[in-house]
Amino acid sequence: MTDILMPALSPTMEEGVLAKWHVKVGDVVSAGDVIAEIETDKATMEVEAVDEGEVTDILVAEGTEGVKVNTPIARLKDEGGAAAPKPAEKPAARTEEAPKAEAAPAAAEAPKAATTAAPAPAAPKSDSGDRIFSSPLARRIAAQNGVDLKSIKGTGPHGRIVKRDVEAAGKASAQPATASASPAATAAEPRKAQSLAQMGIPDGSYDLIPLDGMKKAVARRMVDSVQNVPHFPLFIDCEIDQLMAVRAKVNKMLEPQGIKVSVNDFVIKAAALALKMVPEANASYTPEGIAMHHNADVSMAVAIDGGLITPIIKKAETKGLAQIANESKDLAKRARDRKLKPEEFQGGTFSVSNLGMFGIKQFTSIINEPQGCIMSVGAGEQRAVVKNGQVVPATVMTVTLTCDHRVVDGATGARFLQAFKPLIEDPVAMLA
Repeated sequence: MTDILMPALSPTMEEGVLAKWHVKVGDVVSAGDVIAEIETDKATMEVEAVDEGEVTDILVAEGTEGVKVNTPIARLKDEGGAAAPKPAEKPAARTEEAPKAEAAPAAAEAPKAATTAAPAPAAPKSDSGDRIFSSPLARRIAAQNGVDLKSIKGTGPHGRIVKRDVEAAGKASAQPATASASPAATAAEPRKAQSLAQMGIPDGSYDLIPLDGMKKAVARRMVDSVQNVPHFPLFIDCEIDQLMAVRAKVNKMLEPQGIKVSVNDFVIKAAALALKMVPEANASYTPEGIAMHHNADVSMAVAIDGGLITPIIKKAETKGLAQIANESKDLAKRARDRKLKPEEFQGGTFSVSNLGMFGIKQFTSIINEPQGCIMSVGAGEQRAVVKNGQVVPATVMTVTLTCDHRVVDGATGARFLQAFKPLIEDPVAMLA
């Protein structure tokens, strides 16, 4: 027998969603056959069989969230009936990445505890001495939560007890204890969102759209960022009349090549150069220390169906405006088509979010951890400004820099904006 393990999409992946099975118990598969689909917070991948054989067990049901990497998800018997190589000697599956920005939500506490590396307890026996058929994952959850498998009726293949059965039994047994919990213990628990029924909104008065993986992941990441990152905003106004004039000339020159440079391309280039001028702003907080990045890898926020993704212009300080324009257009298109590779949206040292095209004058973005800063770009608009004692019109764009105070303090953030402002107001320097 060979255990097929939960694969890792990237070096940082810890868990995912077993989205779909393409096989069932009793199916015979060949090497290269797609047997399942796995989702993380940013991508979906297909799992292919490496060995030929018969699927004897499906250990993790479709739709299971928070499945830890390297957890057995299925079992395969080779066609000859002999024992297949152990997972440590030969992997049971390989993965083909098919990125799309659909996200896996954070796992609940029970699945987190259940999928640790501890070995599963031995299969228990009923009072009559017969073996109780259960998955290794189900046995681990039962052992860690004090659930007696003898009292559970399995809903898995051939009556096998699986993870969902143990979790359901655990919740049922926990209800009396929850009801008798002391007020002090209840007060210490994290606040949970109320249902609409609890808020007095009657059924039938609304349409409910279930949260998909991406929505859950974005919600989790944003809550974590707001709660865990001591952040603050800095605001600055930039006059962009010269930028608009230079952009028009550049686009006329590049028109035969089919290249069109956007205001956001100028912003990305200016931000990258400013990060090199103030390297303290091009940093990330880690438990081991402050990571000072060698290059300005600028993440740009792209809205897609169901959420948001941040593809990266890598080493943006080394690239010209035409190259940045080409890359940003290509990355944005492939992001919307769910064609990005993980390395194209994972990482980044600094983020830019631009809502100017929607007419938004000013806003403050939530930091994209573990980056130290994110820049929010508003719309350019005609405003009255004072120059040499005279009130004159100018096209002004408000920029907001949100900083992680553990990495970028107020003075450092201000120096970054002081470096950024002249670059964006006189962009000829960026063309050199």
